[in-house]
Amino acid sequence: MWDPGRYLAFADHRSRPFHELVARIGAEAPRRVVDLGCGPGNLTESLARRWPSAVVEALDSSPEMVSAARARGVDARLGDVTTWEPAPDTDVVVTNAVLQWVPGHEDLLREWARALPSGAWLAVQVPGNFSGPSHELVRSLVAESWPALRGLLRPSPVLDPRGYAEVLDGCAVDAWETTYLQRLEGEDAVLEWITGAALRPIRAALDDGEWAAFRGRLAPLLREAYPPRADGTTWFPFRRVFAVALVP
Repeated sequence: MWDPGRYLAFADHRSRPFHELVARIGAEAPRRVVDLGCGPGNLTESLARRWPSAVVEALDSSPEMVSAARARGVDARLGDVTTWEPAPDTDVVVTNAVLQWVPGHEDLLREWARALPSGAWLAVQVPGNFSGPSHELVRSLVAESWPALRGLLRPSPVLDPRGYAEVLDGCAVDAWETTYLQRLEGEDAVLEWITGAALRPIRAALDDGEWAAFRGRLAPLLREAYPPRADGTTWFPFRRVFAVALVP
């Protein structure tokens, strides 16, 4: 279950990669713009502002996120990106921090690129920090004390920029990566950050008591790996991988 409030607690940090991704899309007057994995809809709104004449289609697999998006006035609907197919007038597809949850998403990208009309844009952003301490510590803790949960964690669910460029071979592709040094605020800031996204499957698998025990074990490990600064803030390096493709 996704918690829109917790996810939006770091809205500024989570939105920056989205805006940098969309800035590379060169569409001027698209007919239909699709946000796959729209979340609570705060970023979908910016797509409607940029392309006010376009039909904006928004999709998310979380009922909670769809409800939050609809409360903002976004015409979001519940759906699965693995079964989504572009309408004939789809000129822009944005999928931001979604495909890391989808095994075999490389095949999806190839299918979408084949199905989209000539001149359409396909923009992808995924987190690329799965080898960082935040994820390594989670995997180690799960393997040590919650081995039944190991199937929920994949060590390398995304490609590097070259990998996505090769997947989208045949399109004109702009692929890159950026590591943001994020300044997080609050107690156990890194734990709170990953609770809003990466730890979601683990939270869903544990009851309240088990979840409290898991957090209690993980918190000091993360504080050691990401020590708070004297002012109480914490530096958190976060790598992101981007690809924007223009369909021929």
